[in-house]
Order: sequence, then structure tokens, then C-alpha cells
Amino acid sequence: MRTNLFATAAVFALCAGAAHADFTLTILHTNDVHDRFEPITSSSSTCAAEDNAAGECFGGVPRLVTAVAEARKTYGDNVVLLDAGDWFQGTLFYTRYKHAAAAEFMNTLGYDAVAVGNHEFDDGPQELAALVEAVDMPLLAANMDATGDADLDGRVAAHTILEVGGQKIGVIGLTPQDNPDLASPGPDVTFADPVPVVQAQVDDLTAQGIDKIILLSHSGYAIDQHIAENTTGVDVIVGGHSHTLLSNTDEAAAGPYPTVTNGVQIVTAEAYTKYLGEFTVTFDDAGQVIRTEGAPRLLDASVAEDPEALARVQELAIPLEEIRRKVVGSTTAPVEGDRTVCRVMECSMGNLVADAQLARVADQGVQISLVNSGGLRASIDQGEVTMGEVLTVLPFLNTLSTFEITGAELLEGLENGVSQMEEVGGRFPQVAGMTYAVDPAAAVGARISDVMVGDAALDPEATYLAVSNNYVRNGGDGYTVFEDARNAYDYGPDLAQVVAEYLTAHPDYTPYTDGRITVK
Repeated sequence: MRTNLFATAAVFALCAGAAHADFTLTILHTNDVHDRFEPITSSSSTCAAEDNAAGECFGGVPRLVTAVAEARKTYGDNVVLLDAGDWFQGTLFYTRYKHAAAAEFMNTLGYDAVAVGNHEFDDGPQELAALVEAVDMPLLAANMDATGDADLDGRVAAHTILEVGGQKIGVIGLTPQDNPDLASPGPDVTFADPVPVVQAQVDDLTAQGIDKIILLSHSGYAIDQHIAENTTGVDVIVGGHSHTLLSNTDEAAAGPYPTVTNGVQIVTAEAYTKYLGEFTVTFDDAGQVIRTEGAPRLLDASVAEDPEALARVQELAIPLEEIRRKVVGSTTAPVEGDRTVCRVMECSMGNLVADAQLARVADQGVQISLVNSGGLRASIDQGEVTMGEVLTVLPFLNTLSTFEITGAELLEGLENGVSQMEEVGGRFPQVAGMTYAVDPAAAVGARISDVMVGDAALDPEATYLAVSNNYVRNGGDGYTVFEDARNAYDYGPDLAQVVAEYLTAHPDYTPYTDGRITVK
């Protein structure tokens, strides 16, 4: 009896101690890698070897491998490595190797969980399924229903449970609800509103006794804040999709790191391996966040490149070099392709691509050219322009599409294009052969005015010949009004080649803007 009393007292003592035990977890995080396995310049284009050797470049998988290893050593055992999606698409590495190179480096880095990004669907469900099979960690997308797709059914989980330091951590994944507009998931994969899905997942995890929950969200900074406002039980959101930098020291950051919304800690780390997010969060015994610290670590020249990872990247790059090194032109100034500019206003990269499209088909009577800014993935530095740089800007293997639309349909398309300016949406239209004005403060659907085609005001009843890329013409980025366009031809030349040839035809090209888009 005495032994039992002593045992009971010991149990009470242990429980009393546990009631006051805090738990500290370090979350290392990346997002929107986009096959930037090599270092990048400050404008996110591929860095030349001599510039990297001079210490002028950032990121790349070899630096990321070093930074992750150093962080794991610094922070100890209670560390997880998470990624918020979009490893696919962006460089020739994806063009040549598809999922295989991404999977190899994801395994090398040792992620604990990865969200499914929209670009993971660029080559359909099959390529995403191949990635799932090739990696050692779970891919997550709670708001995706793939039960109707034979390739993906049962392969992507809604959440995973990680055991760290004797604690269970619930990790929920999200992919964009508008994936059918952004990529090619096919007709048998559907996507739901994230808010009710997240709440249902939180409730499920909570019912299992899990009180520390991370949302791994490829949804964008604005939607992450919306989710935080409209759900309960999420502790941390690790975000991606909008390429947002959060920082407490960088004046260019979109917000603080973390951004706290409704008690939820939101962190994200820009894109392209330029940063490694290092976020340390302390929970009390009830699973409540009581303390946080950390910052995104800039992976500049002070971070050494891991020798093994560097050798592997260089090996994979060998077949790409001949294409990338070919000089196709030169510029007298940088061509601005940054998403924060091109997705809300006229930009010089948008003009270059739109002008190149129109020039290629002008002899067919085409009058207007439209470019979705989400298709512009980098800037181009001043000086010689290589084919590799052009392909970094335009990595999607899109082809030119020509088609007939009415003025009313063009106006509807433009309204769609400016409907997500608050979210810095990729559908924003860069144009040539026409001008327009946009009022971002007006209601969605009533933002466009003063549309001119050439020197004449837009006629809603008139028919116009247009050029864009095959993705937009087939309804991508919400341009569904173009899906049934008349006399559509989607199999023109490769867009990147069109732009390269345009640069070749315009030696010492000078980037410009000319007021073709007016933001009121």
C-alpha cells in the first residue's frame, strides 16, 4: 500500500512539473523555389559564375543545404524543415528534368512536409504524382479532391503529424483554390475554399489531442491573413505563392516577421532560395504560443556552397549550357520584370513581350497583344542577353495564340485581368497595340476605362484580332472569355523564341514604358 501511495505521489509530481513545461520548436521554411538550383542575381535571374565568385549573388541549392545544416546544428533537436510549395517551373532544369531534379534536392535537404503549389500541376496530375512517388516526405493539400483522378487519388494527404521532442505537431497543407485558372490540374481534380477545410482539419487534429498546429499554405499573404481571421486553432501559417518577404529590418518587406493576425503567427520567405526562414516558437503546456523569435536568413555570399550539392547542380547543368550561353541580344538598361511591378502597372518587361508578340503576327492583321504578368518570371540585367535569361523570364513553353474577339469580350478580359490587383495577381494584363486606364479602387468588374485600340476608342460591337499565349487563350488566369474565341490558333512559335528573335532584331534594345496603361 505504501508503495502504491509513493507511486501515486510520484505521478502527481511529474504531472505538476509537466503542467509548467514549455516546448520550443524551430521552423525552418522555404517557398516558391521554382527550380532555382543555381544562385540568382538581385533581379532573380540566373547568376553568372564569375558574378557568383565575386560574391554578388544569392541562394541556390548548395547554399540552402549549408544554411539548413547550420540551422539544425544551431537550434538542436526540435527543428522541422517545411516548404510551402512551387518547386516546379522557372528554369531549364525543369524543362529538361521535370520532377526528377526537384525530388532529388528535396530529399537531399530532408524536408518534413511540403505543400502542393499551383506549378506542381503545370504538366498535369501525372507529373505531381511522379514527384509524390520520388520524395521521402509527404506532400499536402487539404483542399484538393483527387478521388476522381487515377494518378493522384490517395497520394496527397490533407495533413501529417510530426513527432518532435516528444510532442506531436499537426501540419495541414493548402494549394490554391483557383488552380484550374493557374495551371493544368485536369477535369478530375477539384479545389475547395480553404477556410472551412482548414477548420475541419484543425478540429480533426484537436480531437486527436494535438494542440500545436502549423498550416503550410500555398495561398498567398492576403489569403493567409483571411484564413487566420476566419478560423480558430491554427498556431502558425508558413506561407507561399505570393513571393512575399516578411521582415522586421528590411524596409521593402510587405509586413513584419511574423505577421500576427487573430493570434496566428504568419511567416513567409520571399522565393527562389534567396532566404531561409528561421522561426522559433515557444508553446506553453496548453499549446498556446507564448514567445516567438527569428528572421528570414539572407543566403548571400557569406553562406558557403555545400561542395556535394554544388557538384551535383553543376553536373545537371552540363546539358543546359549550350542553350543558355547563346547570346540573343543586348539591352542598354535593365528590363523590369519584378512581379511587384508588372502585376499592378505597366512595366518594361511587359512591353517587351507584348511588343514581340505583336510584331511576330502583325502581318496577319493582328491589332492587339495581351500578356498575363504571371507569365513573366524575372527581370533581365543590362548588357548581353542570353537565351538562358530569356527562358528564365518565360519558362513555361507557351506558344503564340491568335484569335478573334469582340470589343465587349476584350473589355471583359481586361476586367478579369485587373480583378486581383490587391492580391498582386498574375492575371494583370500587359498590352501592345492598345491602351487602357484602370482604377484599382473601383469595384471588381468596373475598373477599366478609356480603352483605345490604335487611335480609336474601343467598339464593343467590333471584331478585333488578338495575340496572346496559348495558356491565356485557353482560359488560364481567369481569361475564360477567350476560351470560345473565333478562329483561334494555339500552335504558333514558342514565346521565348519569339522574344529572343525580337531582341536579336533590335540590337542594343532600350527598355521603356510609354503610358499605355494608366493607373488612376
